[in-house]
Amino acid sequence: MPSENPNQARQAGRALDAANFFLADVRDGLGPYLAVYLLTEQHWDEARIGLVMSVATIAGIVAQTPAGALVDATRAKRTVMAVAAILVTVASLSLPWLPSFLPVAISQGIAQAAGVIFPPAIAAVSLGIFGHRAFTRRIGRNETLNHAGNAVAAGLAGLSAYWFGPTVVFYLLGSMAIASLVSILAIPERAIDHDLARGLDGANDAEQHEQPSGLKVLLTCRPLLVFAICALLFHLSNAAMLPLVGQKLALQDKNLGTSLMSACIVAAQLVMVPFAMLVGAKADTWGHKRFFLAALLILPIRGALYTFSDNPFWLVGVQLLDGVGAGIFGAIFPVIVADLMRNTGRFNVAQGAVITAQSIGAALSTTLAGFVVVGAGYSAAFITLGVVAAIGAVICLLALPETRHGGPRRRGETAARASAIAAE
Repeated sequence: MPSENPNQARQAGRALDAANFFLADVRDGLGPYLAVYLLTEQHWDEARIGLVMSVATIAGIVAQTPAGALVDATRAKRTVMAVAAILVTVASLSLPWLPSFLPVAISQGIAQAAGVIFPPAIAAVSLGIFGHRAFTRRIGRNETLNHAGNAVAAGLAGLSAYWFGPTVVFYLLGSMAIASLVSILAIPERAIDHDLARGLDGANDAEQHEQPSGLKVLLTCRPLLVFAICALLFHLSNAAMLPLVGQKLALQDKNLGTSLMSACIVAAQLVMVPFAMLVGAKADTWGHKRFFLAALLILPIRGALYTFSDNPFWLVGVQLLDGVGAGIFGAIFPVIVADLMRNTGRFNVAQGAVITAQSIGAALSTTLAGFVVVGAGYSAAFITLGVVAAIGAVICLLALPETRHGGPRRRGETAARASAIAAE
């Protein structure tokens, strides 16, 4: 059951708010700034940048499902998140001193592997504190604060980079890492119900002691498999778009490129805030599938619009659409997985399995985009990425059922227990 101590729950909620805000700049390491830094400061070409980003993402893919299983199994979730934050920060801060290909690939692999712990861990702690009834609202709040943190950090990075150059992002990352550690450790350990955090709510003892297996869940739950395919295609389309925009901006002006990249991120994050709030407020009423489908459909539109002009203000304006798609996806993703895994005790390892699939998409995205840019130009790359998302939207529309409890079901499908979905 969720925490029965109101004061403890309020303290946990405030600490979780702060953790989401400060981890926004830590959980992805340098993120899109990595491409700008390598292009402008180390003079790498686009294909080499795409390759090292993909190599790093592969490390995250390997770590993702074990990370979900670890979150399910451990009762030291706060410690796990704190250690991950330290690893991401140290690995990212090493780049100026180790700028060649192999050290960059290794350091970013470590950062990516450590960073994959945050999404399942934050979702698990949220579920363990607030329970299923409040989970959609809490995830919407988590994502709202995460996007607000990203917007603030990107704004600070953009203003600072204009005056001091792209390397200022390293100092900002270190500062946010310290604040995130304090916030994580401020979450009361006793407020977390660890059985509830893995998706159990006391159905029976056998389920409570069942060992989760991400591979088994991914292969036996057909709706989860469809969702994983759609998530893969979403990230195959989405992951490379912002780095490509950053590269186009940086080629026009090194310092201004970093500042405009920050403007892109701030613009998108500001749009993500209301859309994450909308998911938290209305997804249980309007339907979880509808929100996910909308997130997929926005990507082909965004990819096409990027090809209309190279004007920096146009590119920043189009980037607002990233706020719609990513804002919805980030908030609805753990909600759909929780729908499918309710009472199975496999919530976090299922998150890990699906995030593994979407990480494969992200890894391929930067490599695909890099080679298309080298061979055919930026416009061709944006159109290619948009077509990928359109395919995902068709699969979602035709094959993914509505997952929310009480939502419409296929003919002959029972509504007794969510764990039965895993046997479909």
